[in-house]
Amino acid sequence: MAQTYSVTLEKVIKDNFLEIISTPKDPSLLYLSSKDVNRPGLILAGYDDFFDPTRIQFLGLTEFGYLNSLPPQRRLECLEHFFERQPTCVIITRGLEPMEELVPLAIKYRTPVLRSSDSTSGCMSTLISYLGVELADRITRHGVLVEVYGEGILIVGDSGVGKSETAVELINRGHRLIADDAVEIRKVSSKSLVGTAPDNIRHFLEIRGVGIINARNIFGMGAVKMTEKIDMIIKLELWNEEKVYDRMGLEEEYMDVLGIKVPVTTVPVKPGRNLAIIIESAAMNNRQKRMGYNATKELMQKLGMVDDFEEDSGQQSNILEVWH
Repeated sequence: MAQTYSVTLEKVIKDNFLEIISTPKDPSLLYLSSKDVNRPGLILAGYDDFFDPTRIQFLGLTEFGYLNSLPPQRRLECLEHFFERQPTCVIITRGLEPMEELVPLAIKYRTPVLRSSDSTSGCMSTLISYLGVELADRITRHGVLVEVYGEGILIVGDSGVGKSETAVELINRGHRLIADDAVEIRKVSSKSLVGTAPDNIRHFLEIRGVGIINARNIFGMGAVKMTEKIDMIIKLELWNEEKVYDRMGLEEEYMDVLGIKVPVTTVPVKPGRNLAIIIESAAMNNRQKRMGYNATKELMQKLGMVDDFEEDSGQQSNILEVWH
């Protein structure tokens, strides 16, 4: 069974600059667990099939216009029909003043009522994006997350292979650190992963022989970042003389992370290799591939080889023979 997450109403209010009109208890004790939102026009009109009380409900100009067009007794009935289903939260948009029947009913049915000065569409869009991150499926992975030329690079590998040391060199070359050691990865959409660091270790790096350093204090605020999308994974491993490594980039390797395929590049580690420069090159190459350019295919064309090729070791050997 999939794990569900929640966020306190207090955090939603603070992060989205919402005004409290009424709340049954301290917002820090109230929780939201649905990423979806709703405009309750149909339920106000009497149709309540498929109504989901866990969603945030928005009352804007359309809903207020409909309610104000009704006789007082009918308006009261519509509002009570809505609030007796105890929606998790109601947000009034455009800074509208709640009608006199609304707040007493919200108090009666213990429903928080908030207000925003934004338009209904704008406020809904903001909350959907916000809840998509706060309530996203997530996992924590051992590794280092850095931003290199705008690409989110997750560096993984066995303990002691040099992940943190490589991150320091990348920071020194002008790139930014997001997380070291533990990377919290969230699935914010069907195609996007975002990584961040746990609050208690954010901006800290462990360098063997040196100890713990604070990247923000040493390298400045420009050297760190709170979150970053994950565009590719770099897997560091100690050089194995018996292993055949991909030299042409013909093979596309992926790792499944929360149901999303992320491209993976394996980089062997041995003395004399500048891992920071290699990762910079991998980041730029990954961006070019996403934009439709493949250097290997262009090389094959320049060497007079076929455009459509099979990704096998035999053809890779042929290409290398021509190259050399």
